[in-house]
Amino acid sequence: MVAGPCRRLWERGPLGVSLAALATVAVIGLHEFQQTAAGAGVVRVISEVRADQPLWLSLLRTPVSVFVPAVDLPAWGGLPRLFLAFALAELVFGRVRTLVVAYAVTLAGTLGARVMIALGPDRLGLPAEAAHTVDTGASAAIVGLFAYTAVALRAPLLFLAAVVPTVAGSIAEPNLAGREHLVAVAVAIILAVVLHGRAGAAHRGAGAAHHGPPCQWPLTESAGGDQEVGHDGSRRGRPTGRRRDRSDPDR
Repeated sequence: MVAGPCRRLWERGPLGVSLAALATVAVIGLHEFQQTAAGAGVVRVISEVRADQPLWLSLLRTPVSVFVPAVDLPAWGGLPRLFLAFALAELVFGRVRTLVVAYAVTLAGTLGARVMIALGPDRLGLPAEAAHTVDTGASAAIVGLFAYTAVALRAPLLFLAAVVPTVAGSIAEPNLAGREHLVAVAVAIILAVVLHGRAGAAHRGAGAAHHGPPCQWPLTESAGGDQEVGHDGSRRGRPTGRRRDRSDPDR
């Protein structure tokens, strides 16, 4: 968890964490822009996601909503976790997969919230007033990336340190954000098992084939002359004029 990413960072340089740096700068920029009179309205139009909106509008705004801090959480406090989650995934899996996983778990949390609101609190869902809650922030993407990385790399300490506290807090406080975190973690684990479980099985299969039983094909005959070993350990050549075939009992 430390040597591998650090080695890749040394090989790639600052560009190895360019996506993590860009995500952090985006959160800072949108947060500061949101504090202005004109920026608050613009950020609301391009990023505000609620369950009472049409689904197409939520899908359109979800990519931007990942980088808009939640209104009830401090923006600066989550930046180290944001950078570390994106940087670690970017160094290990690359930019494309990091973006895909971050968006997939965020979208799964958003859609899962709609399903739980439709179920209602009587069936382990959410109350109807949760549909009016503004759903922004990168917390689902952060915990999802940590869970995906921990399962894919088989790193239980990372899962214990970065995922379990969020899951415990989500269970203790079962609000909209907490339920979305649980959905994000579940989807991230499934993605890691499906994608990296197959890769690991293929790698183990290739290793078994490489270290399997010895080849049973007959070896080709040497171009050199045949030799016989005497009782004293000396070697002497066979008569070259004698032709040998597979039925020769001396062979």
